[in-house]
Amino acid sequence: MAEKPITTKSVSSRQNIRRILLIISFLLIPVTIFYISPIIVSMGAEKGIVTGALLLYILLFVASLFVARLWCGYLCPMGAWQEICSPVIKRTVAEGWPNRIKYLVTALYLAMLAFMFRNAGGILAVDPFYGTVNGISITSLSVLMIVAIIFASIFVVAFIAGRRGFCHVFCPIAGFMVAGRKMRNIFRWPALRLSADASRCIDCKKCSRECPMGLDVNGMVRKGEMEKADCILCASCADTCPQGAITYSWKGT
Repeated sequence: MAEKPITTKSVSSRQNIRRILLIISFLLIPVTIFYISPIIVSMGAEKGIVTGALLLYILLFVASLFVARLWCGYLCPMGAWQEICSPVIKRTVAEGWPNRIKYLVTALYLAMLAFMFRNAGGILAVDPFYGTVNGISITSLSVLMIVAIIFASIFVVAFIAGRRGFCHVFCPIAGFMVAGRKMRNIFRWPALRLSADASRCIDCKKCSRECPMGLDVNGMVRKGEMEKADCILCASCADTCPQGAITYSWKGT
């Protein structure tokens, strides 16, 4: 199937929109954090309750079959927090085993949830608003302090590991979405991806410098290997390339 590049009114405006969405997602944390939190999922599973966060995880897995980790690039508040802190996070996450820890975390997390639901007698209820008060997540100073500690821990991990280090190393949601993308790559149905024309690359390496995940995008372009598990399809590389060598496309092969 021939590629169909996705055009935008302005590549710079696309990144402005992405940043605005990330900032909004971060500012909405007092309302939305319980709809995202793996801790709330566990608390619900212990009682046999499918929470809003678990429903979101299922939705993100389904979405990953077609748009990979687009959520991470445009809407995830944890990712937004790490990008806000990016001026003090200069290093990139090392290739190799650190990037594989999240798969173990995901597997252990899923096993724990299965065990909890089993002990509770299965799925007993579905409550999208579980843990919230009138739909709001943070309603007390104590809960706010716990959330602040969690986000401080995310910063520490990113500061030690590298750009978006928590996404690379520990995030169980990333594991769900990578699994969905791997499934798509096996069956090859049309899905959003980044494509590159190596003949247009001038090795300026702006793409690598701008990648919020710290990927060697220049090397990916030169090798013709744009499909990476840790790519969040934010298109920062495409929007910074002076030669337009990288584009969004829908591809089924």
